[in-house]
Amino acid sequence: MPVTAIVPDYESYVEIRDVQKNFHGNILVFVHWEQHLSFCSAIAFPLPPTMPFDALVSDVIAPHYAAHPDAAKIDWTKAVWSIDGEIATPDFNASLVENGLHHKSLIRFWTPGLPGIAYS
Repeated sequence: MPVTAIVPDYESYVEIRDVQKNFHGNILVFVHWEQHLSFCSAIAFPLPPTMPFDALVSDVIAPHYAAHPDAAKIDWTKAVWSIDGEIATPDFNASLVENGLHHKSLIRFWTPGLPGIAYS
């Protein structure tokens, strides 16, 4: 449904708060474990763009999904990754930026062999 602003030049009245400059040098990265409905949406993390992808997995993603019963069974070497809608093979030794991530990127991952309760 289209929205019509009630004032002319509406955008100039709005202060956008989630711009990168408000994250103290970090980029906002959204992460979602697909097919695992215990997590209804992506989780947002402010992260340094120089963070290695392997640190993202070990220090950020794994701990935040650890409460799920299947989390300990994840074989990260077999995960299927999508970055901003494109299937990707991340370089775990390269930084987030070197892996093509930017402010407000979305990382989705699937875990073969762990299809989630609704997909088994």
